[in-house]
Amino acid sequence: MTETNSNPKTDNADETRTASTAETDRRTLRTDGGAPVSSDGGGDSSESADGATRIGVDVGGTFTDVALSVDDDLVTAKVPSTDPQHVGVLEGLRKACDDAGIDPAEIDEFAHAMTVSVNALLERGGAKTALVTTAGFRDVLEIGRQDRPDLYDLEAEKPEPLVPRERRFEVSERTTADGVEEAVDPDEVRDLAATLRERDVEAVAISLLHAYADPENEERVAETLREELDVPVSASHEVLAEFREFERTSTTAVDAYVRPAIDRYVGRLVEEAEDAGVPAPRIMQANGGIADPETVRDHAVTTTLSGPAAGVVGAAATVDDEDVEGLVTFDMGGTSSDVSLVRDGRAERTTDAEIDGLPIRTPMVDVNTVGAGGGSIAWVDAGGALRVGPRSSGADPGPACYGKGGTEPTVTDANVVLGYIGPETALGGEMTLDVEAAREALERLADEAGLESALEAARGVYRVANATMTRTIRSVTVERGHDPREFALVAFGGAGPMHAATLADSLEVDRVVVPRPGGVLSAFGLLAADESYDAVRTVGADLATADPANIEAVYDDLVADVLADASDPDAARVERPADCRYAGQSFELTVPADEEFDAETVAERFHEAHERAYGYALDEAVEVVNLRATATVPGSEPTVRHEGPGDARVGTREAHFPGAGTEPRQATVYDRDRLAAGSTVSGPAILEQAESTTVVPPTWAGEILADGTLVMTRGGDSQ
Repeated sequence: MTETNSNPKTDNADETRTASTAETDRRTLRTDGGAPVSSDGGGDSSESADGATRIGVDVGGTFTDVALSVDDDLVTAKVPSTDPQHVGVLEGLRKACDDAGIDPAEIDEFAHAMTVSVNALLERGGAKTALVTTAGFRDVLEIGRQDRPDLYDLEAEKPEPLVPRERRFEVSERTTADGVEEAVDPDEVRDLAATLRERDVEAVAISLLHAYADPENEERVAETLREELDVPVSASHEVLAEFREFERTSTTAVDAYVRPAIDRYVGRLVEEAEDAGVPAPRIMQANGGIADPETVRDHAVTTTLSGPAAGVVGAAATVDDEDVEGLVTFDMGGTSSDVSLVRDGRAERTTDAEIDGLPIRTPMVDVNTVGAGGGSIAWVDAGGALRVGPRSSGADPGPACYGKGGTEPTVTDANVVLGYIGPETALGGEMTLDVEAAREALERLADEAGLESALEAARGVYRVANATMTRTIRSVTVERGHDPREFALVAFGGAGPMHAATLADSLEVDRVVVPRPGGVLSAFGLLAADESYDAVRTVGADLATADPANIEAVYDDLVADVLADASDPDAARVERPADCRYAGQSFELTVPADEEFDAETVAERFHEAHERAYGYALDEAVEVVNLRATATVPGSEPTVRHEGPGDARVGTREAHFPGAGTEPRQATVYDRDRLAAGSTVSGPAILEQAESTTVVPPTWAGEILADGTLVMTRGGDSQ
């Protein structure tokens, strides 16, 4: 089911704005050795502009990561995630402050990323939601689009709608792209409110036909329901004022579904922070930006995938990509792995995303997530094949090696058996490992899979997990017209640096970068975000015949809107993208438009983008569908100082590497934090930190830059 006019007229189009902060073009740490901070702490070019003490806390599925910028230094911490999440957030905050020797009340700025909304979606644990829509369109959520996840699978099932049919209600009204034809009846809406009250709904989503073009009827419904009900009400023209009925309705339903959970969580965290003397947290949104608590509570859908977005922001902030096509960011945590692209110093964004099969059209960092993390459980399917994930052991009980009662084999257990993680390794700086428990878990897996030993099972788990992640990296590079060999791979997360070089080998990528705060880079990314504001308006016009004056008038309005929201309009950088497509196509590509709109230039850029994405361009008319504007005000940069004193060699450990035969190799073990700037490391080697472990395989070599960044290159001499 689609709306009757997918190309609304310019003068009837509505507009939506997103207030956020997004890191797009600032790089703090350089991988060419030109570091802003000297290894002895003498440099200070990355010092926070205002000297503020700032903290970022990112909640993951297994660990909660903390990055604290204080006194020209960076202090990191990692604690187990908790349920409810705010308990672990405050524990991590206090731990970092204790390590830095400061009182939490000394913190000036607090930024936070969490998984509350995405967990509610994945676990179907959101609010009891009702949907109000135009008469005759009750089943839009269930009908969806014609595409199916498995084209030839006759038994393929679509995800269950967030709102079941018995809680989907119709109102008599009709709006077209040209305006309201039938006004909504206020008495009918009041009667509906009484019904919703009787059903004890916890949230309401409203998505009326063509409300993106003329929201008058939807505004009246929302106003009445907000007066009559004491529950959150999400209206589509406020959540996503763009055409495409199914996606707009789905996004609005998601917003309503997660709003009560976000409201409770953020409200509780604000109270707890206030009790600790800490400023109210600013929340990372999926688009890579940070917003104040009230904005997030009113626009809950923007918080989906906030943690992964923060990691991409951190990668873009720590690596200079001038001599490569871009960066492939690889964040492997305890529950999943997230892959994204950074090109021209900025994170790739999308407005066409899904979470668990649910379309969400709000702007977000383009992150592909796969259920293969350190805590992902290995198992044997009905055909006897070894599989990894998506089920995870989480933080409690966690992998078997944690010694907290877990018995199922995980990727982390495999890394222990392979020798990448040693018995003396302290995860998070505190948690010691039970190597024997890991081995016993892998032995049971080996018996089930018909393998000879725990070691063979560990090799298999490592290989299967890597294959899954390699496919994900190809999906954001090769499948989008990019050659991964021209990119650098930036590895972070607690487990990412253990797998990165092996993934790079399979992709023929020659350089792997592991930032110094790589184990907590999502938390670091929270400190690196800029202030940014977005606005969009649907125009639906033929690019060749569109009146340039009308286009400029729309852009003038959009730019005025985003600058009005900016804290310092004079310091803002303004960008003006346009969503374009060939006439008759169903989906758009976003291309930049210059300060003065030129139709030929925009068309040329669209042809190039289409050929890069799909392998061809057409000699066809081009439509401009949406105009966008973004204003970005740079924030102060986080401080990173590296003082590696040298004498970093800890010893050696037997480890097993892919392609290196069946016999173990003696890998040199280093305390990474003690490696001085300029130090070189030849594989096989293992670099240990409190928050993560980096594996340098044979034929790879690494160098420590002045800021503590590790750059590994393929083809290095083996020791």
